[in-house]
Amino acid sequence: MSAKPAAAPPATPMADADYQARTRSLLDHIETQVDNWLDEDVIDIDSHRTGGLLELSFPDASKIIINTQAPLQELWLAARAGGYHFRFCAGAWLDTKTSVEFHALLSAQVSAQAGKALSFN
Repeated sequence: MSAKPAAAPPATPMADADYQARTRSLLDHIETQVDNWLDEDVIDIDSHRTGGLLELSFPDASKIIINTQAPLQELWLAARAGGYHFRFCAGAWLDTKTSVEFHALLSAQVSAQAGKALSFN
């Protein structure tokens, strides 16, 4: 019998303005990394952002969507492998079911859909 993955600890309380600033900074960082990969001819991933929604389109026509959920103070990620919900806990965005850190999971999903190892630091 396998052990059930640990759920993320309770969210760290934050003001709405803090949530908005953290998620805006996170989406900015992702867009910057994707633009750097394009500039360095690593991979051509198109990004499109509307408010708190960031869509990454891959050469094989697959997509990853990252969406802020302000009422819940969560961050959602939808990829070919499934959907994930993250909440801010003790300084990191952690998956609500497995406690996997957002950047680690995003890197794994982007790598899978790109067909090459890519990392968000």
